[in-house]
Order: sequence, then structure tokens, then C-alpha cells
Amino acid sequence: MSPTPTQTEDDVAVIAKRWKDKRGSLIMALHALQDRYGYVPREAAMNLGEQMNVPLARIYEVLTFYNYFRLKSPGKHVVSVCMGTACYLKGAPQLLSQASDALGIAPGETSEDGEYHLQVVRCVGCCGLAPVATVNGELLAKVTGESLAAHLPSPSVSNDGKA
Repeated sequence: MSPTPTQTEDDVAVIAKRWKDKRGSLIMALHALQDRYGYVPREAAMNLGEQMNVPLARIYEVLTFYNYFRLKSPGKHVVSVCMGTACYLKGAPQLLSQASDALGIAPGETSEDGEYHLQVVRCVGCCGLAPVATVNGELLAKVTGESLAAHLPSPSVSNDGKA
């Protein structure tokens, strides 16, 4: 759900006040926006630029340079699969493929119903627990296909009782 214009203005005012006139603070302000909404809404980016005296082009330069930032609302449930070296070597590509098949979306996409977003992360910082994934921020350690499947939606059952 998108924030209301008034809510966005209020949120941006608080963030801009905290970070305005601090050297190199644009990225921190954008992180605060994304932390608040799960992505950076266009209206909020425009408002932030006005309040911090930063051209919109500069804001989008930062937003599009760093792959951390999202310009679209993610799904209600975010599934992240770590592809750092340890996780990769211990089977993360197969887990990502399984999650993609189960959710019916490719990495970086959100399901049509807005329920799920699948993403690749480069390192979660838990290499000793590889492979790892997170579902809504909950860490899943030493993930297997079965343990990941338990956190994903079950295949729909059609009217004839077949999956």
C-alpha cells in the first residue's frame, strides 16, 4: 500500500531535518526512506530533494547506482537468498531456483498479487551457517530445500484436488 501524501510529507520532513546540511548525507536519508516504506516512493524522493536542496537527478543517480534501493514497492513477504561465496558453494543457486519455482517469479520480481518478493543478497554475514536465506527478515540457517519450502506458500490445489 502506498503512503498518503500527507504521511509522506511528514515522514520526509523528519528525515530531511535530520540529514540536511550534513556532508554526504543523501544516501543516509534515502536509507531512512527505504527503511520506512520498504522502497523509495517517487513522491518522497521529490519531496526530499526539495527539502534538502538536492536536485532530483542527483537523487535518482544515487537510487539507480546502488542496487540496495528499490523504486517499486516490494511484496508483503520478502524472500532473500544469500549468494555470497560460502552460500553459493553450499547450494544457494539450487535454493534460489526452488524459491523462484515455488513463488512463480524470478529474482528481483514481485508476485502479481503483491504477496511475495524474491531477491538475491550478496552476503548476510552468517557464512558459518551457509547456505542462508531470510523470509521477512527471519534468518534460516543451513537451509535445505525442505526447510525453505516450509516457509514458502504451498502449491495451490485446484477444484479437482490436483496440485
